[in-house]
Amino acid sequence: MAYRSGTYVAFYAQGTSDPTESDMKYYNTLRMWDANKDFDFSFVNSHEKSRAVRDSSTKATLEQVLKERLRNSKNMILIIGQTTKYDRDWVPMEIAYSVDDCQIPIIAAYPDYDSILAPDQLSSLWPKALADRISDKSARVIHIPFKQEPIKAAIKQFDHDNLPSGALVYYTRETYIKWGLIK
Repeated sequence: MAYRSGTYVAFYAQGTSDPTESDMKYYNTLRMWDANKDFDFSFVNSHEKSRAVRDSSTKATLEQVLKERLRNSKNMILIIGQTTKYDRDWVPMEIAYSVDDCQIPIIAAYPDYDSILAPDQLSSLWPKALADRISDKSARVIHIPFKQEPIKAAIKQFDHDNLPSGALVYYTRETYIKWGLIK
């Protein structure tokens, strides 16, 4: 069994390497928070723990490397933006493999929200692979806004040995008030 210490980050890159045109910008934000000594934020990035792949790698090679990274992860941050549900390639595979094979929790992080108090109301944003696993209750998911404090808390709290209690788990209103995200 692999040593599962990393956090895997999944996002819809929309077929571009330009981070300003896709949810890659949120992945880069996580990396910036981790690198900046002025922030109380750190995570073990699963994408930096294994061999690199090039843009010229075959799809089979890329899938193999991504699955290796997922097997070595304790949890997965799934960035769910306005276009994530349109990905028919990597995000569905990452969701399916993380839930069905690796049995790791998903930290569903939504940009443009200050709190998530009714995750089922965001179902129109979910990729089909996630919606199906929420529906059949095979996924263990904490739904949070893409904000530093909730992400930090979820990474620390949930892993392969400590899963969320269900598929529609969220932090309380009081917790968001404590974090200063809502009043």
